[in-house]
Amino acid sequence: MKIYNLTGYLIIVLYMLASMYFAPAHLGPWTGLLIGGVYFIFCWFSGGLYLADVLHLGIAHRSLDYKEWFIKAVTVGNNVFGLYVDPIAWVNRHRLHHKNADHAGDPNKLAGDGFWRTFYLCVMPYRCIDNMAGDEILRSRTFRVVAHPVFAIVAQAFSFYLFWKLVGDLKFVLAMWIGIRIFAQWVNMVQNYWTHTRTFGYRRYHDDDDNAMNIGEWLPVTATFSACFQNNHHHYPRLLRLSHDESEYDFGFITVKVMKYLGLVKATRTGEEVPKDVPFGVLDF
Repeated sequence: MKIYNLTGYLIIVLYMLASMYFAPAHLGPWTGLLIGGVYFIFCWFSGGLYLADVLHLGIAHRSLDYKEWFIKAVTVGNNVFGLYVDPIAWVNRHRLHHKNADHAGDPNKLAGDGFWRTFYLCVMPYRCIDNMAGDEILRSRTFRVVAHPVFAIVAQAFSFYLFWKLVGDLKFVLAMWIGIRIFAQWVNMVQNYWTHTRTFGYRRYHDDDDNAMNIGEWLPVTATFSACFQNNHHHYPRLLRLSHDESEYDFGFITVKVMKYLGLVKATRTGEEVPKDVPFGVLDF
């Protein structure tokens, strides 16, 4: 088993065990596991929908055109009840990452950065040297409020307090609170380290001047909403589908198709344009 898969499964198992161990007596271990599982799935899905589908494909690359109310609802909902991520800073960092991938100016990782350096950069990234986040929606009141440091502190404090009051046990809530953030750090490492280090994964497009790799196993693809197809994505960043072959399992694309069915999103012109050398040929969107 690859180290990134082993690490991910180990974190999930330890989270489950912690949910059972720290569950208060009046709940018992199995109810504790159920609560921990619901919280884990909520934070993972909300964060993936927010980052991978809305911020990433909807705003950063303009591959998808979402209903504006839906973008704002997901942004506020995730940042109040899930894992906080500054939307304006994230979009700016991601665009700089594509502009300077693995080279000077990439805020996520330079080519020579190893595991522990990248681990640190997931929390404290390199300083952004340009501002590439001037989109109209990012200048809206909703996004400016959510991006404010005071909002970040108040929202996460409120989320923790609400969860504590609902569950009724501080140690139990802390175990889940910390555990899901450890899992989120692993997700970041999949995207920033394991799929940007040529020792891991595979490359479909070999001539690109970066270290982007594809990782296609079930856990990393599901956990990242398909953002671990980095080589595919860096080669054609505006394409709304990150898998480039029918054999590549693409959880993120499945979620986007569901949202299209619900009338929440449609493809942009550039998002649905399939380049001739992409193996799947037909977008199926």
